[in-house]
Amino acid sequence: MAFAQGDLANNTSNCFNINTLNGQPPIVIGHRGASGSRPEHTLEAYQLAIELGADFIEPDLVATKDGYLVGRHENALAILNADGSVNRTDTSTDVASHPEFSHRLTTKVIDGRTITGWFTEDFTLVEIKTLNCIERLPYLRGTNFDHHGLKIPTLQEIIDLVKQVEAVTGGKIGIYPETKHPTFFASQGTLLDASPIHINLGKVLVDTLVAQDFIDPERVFIQSFEVGNLQELKQVIMPSAGIDIPLIQLLDSDDSKPYDFVVSNDSRTYSQLTQPQELANIATYAAGIGPHKRLILPTSANGHLQTPTTLVEDAHAVGLLLHPYTFRNENIFLAPDYNGDPKLEYQQFIHLGVDGFFSDFPGTARLVVDQVLNCL
Repeated sequence: MAFAQGDLANNTSNCFNINTLNGQPPIVIGHRGASGSRPEHTLEAYQLAIELGADFIEPDLVATKDGYLVGRHENALAILNADGSVNRTDTSTDVASHPEFSHRLTTKVIDGRTITGWFTEDFTLVEIKTLNCIERLPYLRGTNFDHHGLKIPTLQEIIDLVKQVEAVTGGKIGIYPETKHPTFFASQGTLLDASPIHINLGKVLVDTLVAQDFIDPERVFIQSFEVGNLQELKQVIMPSAGIDIPLIQLLDSDDSKPYDFVVSNDSRTYSQLTQPQELANIATYAAGIGPHKRLILPTSANGHLQTPTTLVEDAHAVGLLLHPYTFRNENIFLAPDYNGDPKLEYQQFIHLGVDGFFSDFPGTARLVVDQVLNCL
């Protein structure tokens, strides 16, 4: 392990070797922006992430009715509980308080999950821009931005923000978009009138990146929990566009499967995709993996850290980067071994050799990475 099992809190050294795939410092990825401090997927969250030292900002992308890509963790703008109340844990906008959109309330099956709510694909971009973003975890994060008029950004607006910051600072900021529910948007989902959505998220994403001349492979990663859309990007969409952007295969921590595997009756689970032979297969189309951090450092039933797996070594052996998720400062998300100090978690994963972090608090990640670099 990076530190002795019971002695993490007593570790005072920030100094150890960088064991990343390419010997470079691990990158800091602002997960949905600085989502620990601002409502996720807003320009304000992305701006703060950049100010706090993120190397990349991460927009999850879903589509509007008229085919624009916007930053939302899910295509559900608001979800209702069984009793008709708003489920605040799964709700990121105030759409439920807009009477003019009450008729858009509907029930859909998305990746096997039945959801009642309002969905991006049933709204035009102009309509979506009338909504306000709200804090999705109000019970945990007192960001208090529910009435500040924060709007849902388009991918183009996110790229524009990065370009503006770069023009002012002279620095380089990357974006790390995720295609959300690509099978649903391409072939399984329907609009309110029951017509198919038929939007290829990967194609629209690449077209937008090309149109905005944001195609530097050093400044873009594309990620997905599904497999087929990444393979299509690698083999068809990007070659047709004349670009080659690194792809990241996301891996969940449980025995669930990529949804396109469910549709195609492929029996492999995310856990099975971490095996060396499967990692070698992933390396044929992806530059890296984005595993849940518990696939690298498991915990016991009582939440305490266990012996690390060999996933870092196995992935590096076939040339894959590792960008685990999600690093958060709140105690509820930390193993008790860290005694409430999130910096120890970053230190441990740096020691294990990861190549970057998805962090809700990129300022904390930046602090730890810089402390390690200052020792070298």
